[in-house]
Amino acid sequence: MFWPFCTRNLKNLSASLSLCLFLLLPTPLVAQLVTTVMNSAEREKAFEQLADQVADLELQGNLLRQVVKLVQPSVVHIDAEKTARSPDRYGRGSHVEEAGSGLIFAYQGQPYIATNRHVVKDAEYHNITIELADGRRFHPTTIWDDPPTDIAVIQIAATNLVTSRTGNSDQLDIGDFVLAVGSPFGLSRSVTFGIVSAKSRRDLELGEENVQFQDFIQTDAAINPGNSGGPLVNLRGEVVGINTAIASNSGGNDGIGFAIPMKMVVDISNQLIENNGKVVRAFLGVHLDRNFTPVEAAQFGLSHPYGARVTRITDDSPAAAAKLEKDDIIVGFNGVTIEDDGHLINTVGLTQIDEKVEIKVLRNGKSVILKAQVTVRRN
Repeated sequence: MFWPFCTRNLKNLSASLSLCLFLLLPTPLVAQLVTTVMNSAEREKAFEQLADQVADLELQGNLLRQVVKLVQPSVVHIDAEKTARSPDRYGRGSHVEEAGSGLIFAYQGQPYIATNRHVVKDAEYHNITIELADGRRFHPTTIWDDPPTDIAVIQIAATNLVTSRTGNSDQLDIGDFVLAVGSPFGLSRSVTFGIVSAKSRRDLELGEENVQFQDFIQTDAAINPGNSGGPLVNLRGEVVGINTAIASNSGGNDGIGFAIPMKMVVDISNQLIENNGKVVRAFLGVHLDRNFTPVEAAQFGLSHPYGARVTRITDDSPAAAAKLEKDDIIVGFNGVTIEDDGHLINTVGLTQIDEKVEIKVLRNGKSVILKAQVTVRRN
């Protein structure tokens, strides 16, 4: 952060660099350097002081190295050769190569690979290569995917796979340190470091991908093309998300990346495996106001628009059985505080089928608690 300030205010570049280095040095060393040239004994003492001052940083560095050692064996590199959808002027599809990443996880004792659907979609199995950390290469034997979440699960005929440890993405907080592991620009198993910048990012436009259920973790850990499908990891070495997208004007890292929370990845992956590629989603049966404005919120006694306002109830639905009413504002669902209509849709969609849930609503300015049992989502 010092460089722009220094170079802007000094005409001589060498003087600028010198001052910047002084600003970055520990105070005792700056005091020594501004006097006379140190003799051998003084230099030795200065090196000892420097070693003491960086000891804490080295401990942190050792921690990060340990996390990387634990995580990297469970990360795979994925190459997919595809034919572009838009043909050229001769009617031929152009050849496209896409690189991505994946994460080995265990389900009921069996290893599988989780990644983003967009990494492998439109590619034949024999054109997809999975490279393990030990250098072995395989083609998929099975791929299941879920377009509404951009999650895919791959099975390969391999033994001795190292599986990852899953963390609780709900416990992540803004400011928590995280590492992103993946294959940016084909550079397999690269590691970047940053923090959680935000949670529950929704309504993102992700190119051609129609990702309906969005609840992204935002991070400033550098994510570039090729990181898709790789893990986002906390300092315990636990995977808390799968990197899936970047927000960029340049096509590269601009400090805004997004990851699917591991809670969603686990739920969808388990269903894909259990149901042979099928995902069933819970259904409540409410129609919602997608344009809940501050003016409308004030009419309901709210200081700002939050929650999801019900505009209609579907007949013979869980919502009807729970006695939900038009103009109810759903502010809580199964212990989760609801921010808006999109948040409610995500939360209901990721609820277990037939689960009994508690719904908190504001009705005529009063808080009301209702009970519902969600069923299979109706298409």
